[in-house]
Amino acid sequence: MRKNSWLPEVFDDFLTNGLMQRTNATAPAINVMENETQYIVELAAPGLRKEDFQVHVNEDGNLTIKMEQKNEVKEENEKTHYLRREFSYSKYEQTLLLPEDVDREGIAARVNDGVLRVDLPKVKKEEQKLFRPIEID
Repeated sequence: MRKNSWLPEVFDDFLTNGLMQRTNATAPAINVMENETQYIVELAAPGLRKEDFQVHVNEDGNLTIKMEQKNEVKEENEKTHYLRREFSYSKYEQTLLLPEDVDREGIAARVNDGVLRVDLPKVKKEEQKLFRPIEID
């Protein structure tokens, strides 16, 4: 299997230099895979819906994944006129430096079975012809 030079640097930089903003002590698990035609990023997101995510390419051409979930449960007991609130809030943001061979226009994302999947297609390389005529000026 081919080793990518960009992958370790991306995660080392963001995990060690404080550029990644985290309000949660535990960040979701991320898998990054590669095949001949694309890179695939998977982020563990149990219980989240697509409305809880924002995925975009930022002004520097890098992939930004934002996750924010707010849950509010109100329970009112009429006998004691008691109002109880429970808040649950989680927020996560990660920016991934994309390799040069990613087709930024073709990036797609979806949430299924508790996993956010982002497909990063590679730019199709035109095969060079070995033999071709060369015009003489």
